[in-house]
Amino acid sequence: MAREDTFRDAREHLQGLSDEALEARFWELSQQCVDPLVELARTHTSPSIERSVLMRMGIDSRTCMAVVGECEKRGLLGHGAGHVLLVCMQAWSCDARTAAAKLATGEGWETPAAKWGGAR
Repeated sequence: MAREDTFRDAREHLQGLSDEALEARFWELSQQCVDPLVELARTHTSPSIERSVLMRMGIDSRTCMAVVGECEKRGLLGHGAGHVLLVCMQAWSCDARTAAAKLATGEGWETPAAKWGGAR
């Protein structure tokens, strides 16, 4: 059975787009694919899952408990404790353990709060 070649028909709506417009369309469609996954992760996480993520980032158990507890208290758990830690690592130019230790002592929470605005 020969497969019908539909490439020309399928790409017709993309014909007049510039490289920049094609790239913008790609990212728009990619975001549409990812949005439901992000929402699912946001609504279906738990402190134990988030502690597990941090432990896989090389953070010790006690520090994980403190960071995840603060994330939960500040309404950031749905963003992911690992994501919170990553944002802090990038902002502070440090490794995961250093950022986690700082967050565990209650310092630096203005950094993730600035990123996600609504966090307490």
